[in-house]
Amino acid sequence: MKTLKDRFMKLVRDDEGATATEYAVMLVLIIVVALATIIFLGQKVEEGFNKVATALDNATN
Repeated sequence: MKTLKDRFMKLVRDDEGATATEYAVMLVLIIVVALATIIFLGQKVEEGFNKVATALDNATN
């Protein structure tokens, strides 16, 4: 029967978990960058629509 120390040492030497962790970190970074880009572009698009709406409102008055 394996001792707790043996199981822990096997876990430390196992690199499959490290690969999964690396992929998870990369996925989180991609999601953060994508969300930041969407938020930034969303604000710029909103500003553009507001300018058009103001111009149309001024043209009709």
